[in-house]
Amino acid sequence: MTETSKGVQAIRWQNGVLQLLDQRLLPAEERWIDCRTAVDTAAAIHDMVVRGAPAIGIAAAFGLVLAVRADAANFDAAERVLAASRPTAVNLHWALQRMRGVWTGDVARLEAEAVAIFDEDLRQNLTMAQFGAELIAPGSAVLTHCNTGALATGGHGTALGVIRTAWQQGRIAEVYNTETRPWLQGARLTAWELMREGIPGQLIADGAAAHLMSTRKIDWVIVGADRIAANGDTANKIGTHMLAVVAKHYGARFMVVAPSGTFDLSLANGGLIPIEERTARELTEFKGAAIAPAGMRAFNPVFDVTPAALIDAIVCERGVVSPPTTAALKALLG
Repeated sequence: MTETSKGVQAIRWQNGVLQLLDQRLLPAEERWIDCRTAVDTAAAIHDMVVRGAPAIGIAAAFGLVLAVRADAANFDAAERVLAASRPTAVNLHWALQRMRGVWTGDVARLEAEAVAIFDEDLRQNLTMAQFGAELIAPGSAVLTHCNTGALATGGHGTALGVIRTAWQQGRIAEVYNTETRPWLQGARLTAWELMREGIPGQLIADGAAAHLMSTRKIDWVIVGADRIAANGDTANKIGTHMLAVVAKHYGARFMVVAPSGTFDLSLANGGLIPIEERTARELTEFKGAAIAPAGMRAFNPVFDVTPAALIDAIVCERGVVSPPTTAALKALLG
């Protein structure tokens, strides 16, 4: 498999074992978890050991390989278990469908397809990064949300991949990244990746975005996606819609970066995208310690949908759509 940028990676396939960097522990600890069954893999996806739509799809593909290595009759049951692990990220279901498409009982063929999905994701990221970077004028300041780097993909990253490439090309002067409550993927993971590569970054609280854009010029808000509907409406980490609204108000442009496997053209608009809701404890507790009064209820959607009208450009490995429309996306994706 192709090496990732500067060795940053979240997934390894070695000697028939799926190894996942436990992203719940970063940046304090770099610990790898071995997955030996599809159930192990599904649990790792659900529990956010591995996260980021492309990385989830890659992990699920290898989860199927683990299942059929034990018993070829396990394919259907393993597919159901993996499909149920996270509902919003369409890459998960795309990868499972692709694996089903080549499944004839040949385990080696299935493993080769999982490896191909892994390698293709990195190549797609590098292509998207070039397309996205070309949209950014030299000297720009950008804001990103959640983590969309090598940790969330097969390597290099989607939105953070664009930022990484644009910085290497001298186009970016400053990067701001949100903390991204409640899992703090921005504070823990994006900051870790930026500092590891020496990219100038500043961390902001999620609620500081409007103040930032009102007092400092932000040229682009650049985010990833977990599912993109046929009209360009985009599901991404909770808080993305809010950033798009603020960006529109203050004149910052808004870019979504995602591989073609993230598009779901079967859904006419974002209102049809299933939005995952997770346990209240993710909001009422922090590392197991209560931060809210006992019995406090919580509404905890982990994604929201940004309307296409608030998006200036959608970038995938096949090109750029600006502005996104149903007809333009259909033409791009064939």
